[in-house]
Amino acid sequence: MSKIYAGTRLRRLREERGLNQADLARILKISPSYLNQMEHDTRPLTVPVLLRLTESFGLDPEFFSERDASRLLADLRETLADELDRALLSPADLKDLAGRLPHVAALLLDLGRRNRTLTERLAESTGLRGGTAAPDTARTPHEEIREFFYRRRNYLHDADRAAEELAYEIGIRPGEVRRALAARLDEHHGVRIATDADDRLHRYDPRARILHLSPRLRPGQQAFRMATQIALLEHDDLLRAYASEDYEEGTTTWSLARIGVAHHFAAALILPYRVFHAAAEESRYDIERLADRFGLGYETICHRLSTLQRPRLRGVPFSFVRVDRAGNMSKRQSATGFPFSRAGGTCPLWNVYEAFAAPGRIHVQVAAMPDGQRYLWTARTVTRHGGGWGAPGKTFAIGLGCEIRHASRLVYSDGLDLDNRAAATPIGMGCRACERLDCTQRAMPPVGRTLAVDENTGSFVPYAVQEDRTG
Repeated sequence: MSKIYAGTRLRRLREERGLNQADLARILKISPSYLNQMEHDTRPLTVPVLLRLTESFGLDPEFFSERDASRLLADLRETLADELDRALLSPADLKDLAGRLPHVAALLLDLGRRNRTLTERLAESTGLRGGTAAPDTARTPHEEIREFFYRRRNYLHDADRAAEELAYEIGIRPGEVRRALAARLDEHHGVRIATDADDRLHRYDPRARILHLSPRLRPGQQAFRMATQIALLEHDDLLRAYASEDYEEGTTTWSLARIGVAHHFAAALILPYRVFHAAAEESRYDIERLADRFGLGYETICHRLSTLQRPRLRGVPFSFVRVDRAGNMSKRQSATGFPFSRAGGTCPLWNVYEAFAAPGRIHVQVAAMPDGQRYLWTARTVTRHGGGWGAPGKTFAIGLGCEIRHASRLVYSDGLDLDNRAAATPIGMGCRACERLDCTQRAMPPVGRTLAVDENTGSFVPYAVQEDRTG
């Protein structure tokens, strides 16, 4: 095990819990002077201390790992691309900042995004007077919600526990979910179900106390919307509390956060944590077997698998994505530090795009990121039909991935040589921020590098760069 120096994170954890050094030293069974040395990075975190931190605060050991800084580093490279291009910063500077001062890096990211938003608004107002308005690339409310769940590693403990308790109370069992949910809505809220909302997926009429569901929804989809309505009716205070942690009440983002928490509650209600976790472990995370057992769709099962991060009963920490043929990522959640890109697209070598070539089949890939971290990814398409003949449908690729150290727990690892690094497909988080300078698939130049333009030379690499001699 490599030495872990994480003094800033340790100090931040202590301050967030309202502890002084003597208090935390007592919990960790070490001297205050030893703790002080670890907080100042003169001593590394030891295995016994990591174990006590995990047990005492319900932390994943990855909380202190450098791997958790990979995504933060990628965000810094994207946000500060212009500064890198002008050599005001170096990639080494950003790596050191992300690893040693992650909260300062996060603040710098926020300031950079605010500055970009203000610049774009100024450009737009100038454009009204004859200039050309800049495109609006500020973070949207939906992107804010993705960050809301990412900061919580895609797990909401209080909501998940409340949903599980309700599931046991009303008797949620495979094959009887809709009946149990309908009974709860009727007996406790006077709400009846009508499958007549053909123009919408669902519509709740609070005056008539009717939940209208589209008959085109599959049984599992109907159950999910019924469970969401129960969350909105019975746990309003819980939903509001979660949303208010990050956003101002009454804003669009606050409302979306409240709905997002309701959706998390709904998934935990129809797939109670302990029951689903046990089934996942027993089946070695066989997605199709779990879908058959619980009578739910492939995407729903994948999404729930990505939320199994309850302290002392953790599942495999997954990253979950949903993309379309054009590469638009409409869902991305992660219980790990997988560095999703916000700009420049995603990597075309990623197997989520291969899934479109063979619809309905699960594709398996061992992928390696530029920092050497490897992942096992599964990908399969799902299709949603629009209704009658001629109505357009929607097809997405669903990706579910975990770090290679967890791969042996998955049935999809059978037959793979997980120790062979050379067998991994080299991918990146997106061409603009990707550090793979020799990639023949690159679609745009890398940030922070000067192009090597030579009329006498051609290269297989689309955007050759000058050799970096600073090191």
